[in-house]
Formats: sequence, structure tokens, C-alpha cells
Amino acid sequence: MSKPLLAVVGHGMVGHHFLEQIVSRGLHQQYHIVVYGDEPQMAYDRVHLTEYFSGKSADDLSLVSERFFQRHGIELRSGCEVMAIDPVRRSLCDSRGAELAWDKLVLATGSVPFVPPVPGHDLPRCFVYRTLADLDAIAACAATSARGVVIGGGLLGLEAANALRQLGLKTEVVEFAPRLMAVQLDDGGAQMLHGKISALGVEVHTSKATEAIESLDDGSLRLRFADGSSLETDLVVFSAGIRPRDALARAAGLEVGERGGIVIDDACATSAGDIYAIGECALWRGQIFGLVAPGYQMARVLAGLLAQEASAFSGADMSTKLKLLGVDVASFGDAHGRTAGSQCYQWVDNPKGIYKKLVVSGDGKTLLGGVLVGDSSDYASLLQTMLNKLPLPEAPESLILPQLAGAPAKTSGIAALPESAQICSCHNVSKGDICAAVRSGCGDIGALKTRTKAATGCGGCSALVRQVMEHQLADLGVEVKKDVCEHFPWSRQALYHLIRAGGITTFGQLLARHGRGHGCEICKPLVASLLASCWNEYLLKPAHLPLQDTNDRYFANIQKDGTYSVVPRVAGGEITPQGLISLGEVAAEYNLYTKITGGQRIDLFGARLDQLPAIWEKLIAAGFETGHAYGKSLRTVKSCVGSSWCRYGVQDSTAFAIALEHRYKGLRSPHKIKMAVSGCTRECAEAQSKDIGVIATDKGWNLYVCGNGGMKPRHADLFASDLDDETLIRYVDRILMFYVRTADRLQRTSVWMENMEGGLAYLRQVIIDDSLGIADTLEQEMQRVVDSYQCEWRTTLEDPSRRALFTATLNSEAPDETLHYAQVRGQRQPAGGQRIPVATLPAEPWVEICDLTAIPQEAGIGARLGSQRVALFRFGESIYALDDNEPGTPASVLSRGILGDVAGEPVVITPLYKQRIRLCDGQNLDAPGQWLRCWPVRLDRGKVLLGNQPLQRLAEVS
Repeated sequence: MSKPLLAVVGHGMVGHHFLEQIVSRGLHQQYHIVVYGDEPQMAYDRVHLTEYFSGKSADDLSLVSERFFQRHGIELRSGCEVMAIDPVRRSLCDSRGAELAWDKLVLATGSVPFVPPVPGHDLPRCFVYRTLADLDAIAACAATSARGVVIGGGLLGLEAANALRQLGLKTEVVEFAPRLMAVQLDDGGAQMLHGKISALGVEVHTSKATEAIESLDDGSLRLRFADGSSLETDLVVFSAGIRPRDALARAAGLEVGERGGIVIDDACATSAGDIYAIGECALWRGQIFGLVAPGYQMARVLAGLLAQEASAFSGADMSTKLKLLGVDVASFGDAHGRTAGSQCYQWVDNPKGIYKKLVVSGDGKTLLGGVLVGDSSDYASLLQTMLNKLPLPEAPESLILPQLAGAPAKTSGIAALPESAQICSCHNVSKGDICAAVRSGCGDIGALKTRTKAATGCGGCSALVRQVMEHQLADLGVEVKKDVCEHFPWSRQALYHLIRAGGITTFGQLLARHGRGHGCEICKPLVASLLASCWNEYLLKPAHLPLQDTNDRYFANIQKDGTYSVVPRVAGGEITPQGLISLGEVAAEYNLYTKITGGQRIDLFGARLDQLPAIWEKLIAAGFETGHAYGKSLRTVKSCVGSSWCRYGVQDSTAFAIALEHRYKGLRSPHKIKMAVSGCTRECAEAQSKDIGVIATDKGWNLYVCGNGGMKPRHADLFASDLDDETLIRYVDRILMFYVRTADRLQRTSVWMENMEGGLAYLRQVIIDDSLGIADTLEQEMQRVVDSYQCEWRTTLEDPSRRALFTATLNSEAPDETLHYAQVRGQRQPAGGQRIPVATLPAEPWVEICDLTAIPQEAGIGARLGSQRVALFRFGESIYALDDNEPGTPASVLSRGILGDVAGEPVVITPLYKQRIRLCDGQNLDAPGQWLRCWPVRLDRGKVLLGNQPLQRLAEVS
């Protein structure tokens, strides 16, 4: 007897989640399943679609596990559109002319972008933002464009604006409503978002009705608005909302809503027998759900019903947490305060661009909703408080007000959450599910994700998932491990003390005494930083070079296209006219993009790897030195002009800022450090948002510590007042070295302070009162760092063997063909949509490439095989050769990655996006279906030879 046939129309995120739910219940063994997808790609992650422009490939975005359809006997017909369905005959016809009879039919057709029917909406340079094909078309057009306009200021519109900005276009947003994200945000939140986006250089036009789009003689476009104004651009992206894709159902006579959408009941059933609809095409009780989580919930309900489980769709929470153009935005519950009798609490921090609002019930006992802009770190705990109706504190406003110095940290409330609390809405994972997984042996976040799928959807619940896991581990009496990685069963602090106490000076010594394996991208840079903090030796010594991430290895910040930025030190922001001229001459000679930084320096972008030594020769000759912008170290000491020029200044803030910057410029630390010195309490240098902030008084200096103006802003705390120069420097010496000793890996001073038992009071006891008896030791350690400072670029230029490492390919001087640029606003910027020439291979079967000694030990370097770019790696006694490109990008930079091992397997960790590539066969361990070509290597009397044909993968042979 043949199986009944289940047809699924639509292979997007919701359609594929339905298939996973079917498989998890064993229904793929009861049904013959045929799936139609009208795109050539299998289901991919539309939530993170913008990341396609920052280097992720279609394979990286794929939601389909390796051989999913083959393993489960499901038939997928990609690139095949269903043209009609017949509910009476229970059949469908597709774009290939085939007809299929079905027993049950699931419509997961999603939605289509809404394009306002304005004249000119179909011109060649007008696009929508929905599929990978749309993105490819936008990128191709952007390659010859300088300006882009997005019509629509909602969620998708701001995502599209971010994409245009990543493509290097001057970006503007046009919104018909009087505010951005009108559905999710109130006036206050939208106003804050508007200001933050405008500050990023994206111009926003609200209350603008587009009447027509016209094509101009030069190929550009002009938008004409109802108010008589106009706007010229090179391309337009429509992102003005979505409409349910219901044409199939409508033509088949299924019930649809007045404004679209396939009507479904609580069982996701349509008006026709055995036809169901899920996702954005479905209309439930008059509501269309435009988020992925409700679609996933419908998929789970329908799969459960097909498996004879008691299940019903009862609506979904429409709360959202996103990062739009780098700005945190969250909205949950009754964000607009429409509930009768509700009351609102608002917190606004204009200098830091933060807006927070809570809506609570009239009696102040229940949280109803809220809006967060600029800082959404409290979103997860607030959402759980609302969803689970947890009791509010006596002062509900304390949930959004910044933490006061010395006050106890806000609790996450994990213990108060019921077992049924939904932690991950994308995959319907409850607190109980996570706790059960931990009890069954999932002791780390990776294992927990694999077991439960929590935090693998949109990712917004990641922090809360970790909190629940750690809370459950603590309940079980299991110590939450602070091991840095699989190679060292130690915390960062423990490794620091092992290095200090044991006089360990190399990674090899530390690994032999206290570790195992070969290391990885986590422990190698960490140990490199610890060794530099303790002994401050030259980073490119042969023993230290393999530990350095690409930024520290080449003393420059790598950019997404494989070029580097050059940032000379400009201490205190003070620079001479001749210094400015020298920087301008270098930028002009090497055609570099220039930008003033927030730390009062000048960034020069777009330098090729092989150009860096020549650029730095000129800069050093002009009196500059490395600015350490690439390191976890002191970045800048910002200053105002102080008493030298300003009529309000009471101290010479510029001179003191310069003194501080020169003192601490060689310090390596757990994370970057920023400082500032203001000449008076008007605070023009913004010292209270820095790790170390100094503000002048008429009696000396006030010292502020542990501020942070980054992703989680925190005001610095006043540490001591009216200090003289010598005392302030002594305190800063002690604070920074205590931070180096005790902070966790990649922990900013702000988080270090928040996690420190006793907080500010304890830090004062250690630093001022010397309660631990280590003050003299801390000062001596800092003085050793100060005395051993060297400009790493000067040292490099003086050593020919180190300078030789700055080459894209060691056996060719040909320019890097993977770099392509467009002229934008008179400056060079990366351009998308460029094709790399097809590489040619030599005819001879084996080609001599280089001496073995030309490849750094335990590291890599680029080379050419004919015109093919390859990466050579020297790992122990073995030499490996792979294609020299970061997967998913055209950048030839793999050779600059860190070597290590994963469970004993030799790997290279890519420099841009930290993907782990197996050296023996080129498999991407983070995307198992993705491979780089692997080339045969032979050693002959100290020479490295490569074969002219790539090795065949084991998977292909089998």
C-alpha cells in the first residue's frame, strides 16, 4: 500500500521548520513528502539576510543540514513554482508542466514585498529587498552607484538601509509615516532612533509621500514628493511592508481576508479540506504575523496535529529585538500604552542615545510592555517578566534606570521564572527544556544549542539561555567552568598567574606545562596578550608570531575586503600642521580613504598588505609611531584644549592627556582601553564615558573609572577627587595592572567593575588603602611595561626577515586582484558585485613555490600556483596548501589566519569571520557542506612544491 502524499508549497524558513517538525515526529515515514521551492536555493535565513553583504555566502545562511532530504527520503523540487491548485481534484500544477496529486497540502508561500503603485516604480534601478537574487541585483547596481534611497522606514526598510550603507552608498530613508518603525515604537523611541541613525550618516525623511520616480538623462533617478520637494539617487529599494502571498489560494477559491491572507483556524486549516496554511501567508483571527517565530509556532502546531497530538495555535507574542544600523531596538507587549488605566515610566539619556519606556498596569503590579532604544540589554528579563506575569518591584522604574555606583546589580530573576516560561520563541524552548538538557549532561552553550536548538533562530535569547544554563548548573552543585578553551583548563586570571609565577615566556612552555593539544583562535591571542602584559616582548619574534590574530600580526586592522587600516598615534589629539600634511601626502600617494575618528586621530583605510611597510616608513620619518588601534591595548586619550585656549579651562588638559597616552601606550590588556581628560567640569572630552576619565578641578584632577560608551553604555564612577599629577598617575598604574591581573578574557573595565565583589568600594580599598599589600608590585609591573615600550613598526622595518612577512604572495609581486574599488564622494571605498578573474594553473604537474624556511613556523603565508591564490601552512612537521580565500568572500586572506586544532584535528581559523577550516581536506567545520580546495604538497631538499591539480575530497571519492 502506497503512502499518502503530503505536498508542501514553499521552502522558506517556516516551510523548512515544518519539515524538521515532521521529521522529529517520524511523519516522514508515514507520508511521501514533496516540497516545492520557487527559488533555486534551499531554505535560508532571511532574518540575517543583511549579513550577505558583510561576507556571508548563501551556504552560510542555509538552514538545511547536510543531506537532510536524502537522509529522510523527502523530495525537494527547487526552482519550481506551483502555478495552480485544485482543491476538488486534490492536485497541483507546477512551472515545469507537471501535475501532482496530493492527499494533504500545506501552503507556506510566505509574503511578497509591497511596492507602492507610484509611476516609475518599475524602472531598471528600482529593487525590492526580499531574496538572495534581489540582493545580488542590488549589489551589482551599487557597484556603479554612489547614492541609494530606501522607501520605507519600518523593520525591513532599516535593514535595507543598512545593506546599502555596507555597500558604501550614501544612504537615505523615506518614510510616509511621521516616525520610523511606527508599529513597534512610540514617539520617544522613534525620535531617539531617528537621531542615532542620522548621526551614522543615514539621512531620514519622514512624512514623505512619494508621488513619482523619474529617470534622468545620466541614468540616475529622481523621487518627487507630494509636498513639492524631490530627491535624486542612483538606485531605489522598496521596503514599504509585505503582503501575504495568497494568489494560489485565492484562485483556488479558498477563503481569504478582505486585505489578503489565507484564512485559517486554530488548527491552521483553511476553508478547503486537507489544505493548511502557515507563516506569513496565513490570516488567523484577522491577524497576519510578519515575524518568523509565530510562523514556527504554526509549523509546530500543524506537525503536532498531523501526528495526532493535541495542539492549537493561539496567537503569538510579537515582541522584537533587533540591531538596526548598529542601534539596539526592542519593543514588547503594549508598547504604546493602549491598555485602559495603564501608566508609563520613561528614561532618556540623550548624550548616550538611550531611550527606555515601561508600560505597567494601573496598580503598578504587572508589566504590560515597553520600548528600548540604544540599549536593549534588559530586554530578555523584561520580556520574561511580562510573559510570566512576575511581580514588579515596589519601584517599577528601577528596572530601566541606570545602576547607581555601589548599588547591588540587578538580578535576572531566573529563579522566579516558572518551568513553562518560553525562553526561545523561535524553537519553543522553555526554561524546563533547558534545565532538563543541562541535567542530562549539556554543560556548555554549544551542547545546549545542539540538543534544544535554543538560540539558533534569531539569536535574541542567547544571553537568557546562558543565564538559565548557568543557574541550573549552580543548582546541581556544578561549578560553571571558566576554562578559556579545550586546550587550557584554566581561567584567564589563572593563566596570568601561572605565567608570572613560572617565569613562562613562550606559548610552547605554557602549553607543555599546563595545557594540551596545539591551541586555537581563543587561547593563542589570549596567551599572546598575557605574555605581552608580563614581559612586553616584540610580537613578531618567531615564538610569538603564530599566536597573533591578523591585526596584531600585521600591526593594522583588517577590513572586510582584506585591506588594512593605518592609524598613527596622535597623542591627546594634538598634531602639527606638518604632521597633517604628511598624513595627507601618504593618503594621496596610496589612494587611501581618510576619516577622523572619535578618538581624535586619523584613520587611513584601504592599504594592501604589501604596502604597509612602505607607508609606515614614510609615517615614521614624519615623526609618527604606531597607534595600537589593532590591539587590545590603550587606544586613545581624548582631550579638550583646556586652559591653554579655553576661557573655562582650569588645568592644561591637553598636556596631561599627552602624558597619560605616552605612559600607557605600550600596555596590553584584556580588552581595549580608552581615556579622556577634560579641562573643566563642562566635560568636552566626555571623560565620564571612558575606562579612565580625568576632569580638572581648581585643586587638581578628579579621577573616574570603568566607564564605557560602547554596546552597553556605563557612566564612569568617581574614584578620587582633587588629585595632583603624581598621585593620579600612581592610582591609574595600580588600577590598570590590577585589571590586567584579574579581568576575564575580552572583558571591558565596565563589566569587570560590575562583576567585582564589593564593587567600587573594594577597588578603592585595593588601590588607595593597599588592602592586599600589592600596590608596590602593581606600580613596578607598570613601570616595566613603560620602560620596555617599543614602536612595533619601527622594530619591524629594521629587521628584513620580519619585513618580508608583509606580502600577499611570497613568490610573486603581482597586485592583489581580489581588491576592487569605486570612487565615492571623491574617496576610494570597497565596491560590491565585482568578479574575480578565473585563475590559470601551470601545465607542469609539480611547481616549485618557495624554500621551506619562507613559511613561518606554526603559521601561514600566501603564494601563487600559476595565477591561483593558495595559502601555505606549516603545522608541526607538515605543510598544507588550501585556496587562499575567506569562505563566502572574495578576500584572499586565509593565509593570515591562526593555526590550531579542534579535538586533535589541525585547523586554520579564518581571519575575518573566525570559521574553522580543516587543513587536511579544506572542510569548513562551521558549515559542514562547504569546502575549500586542498592542493598536494611535496618537499624536495628544502623546497616546497605544489601539484597543479587539487586533491579530490574523501566525500567525493565515497
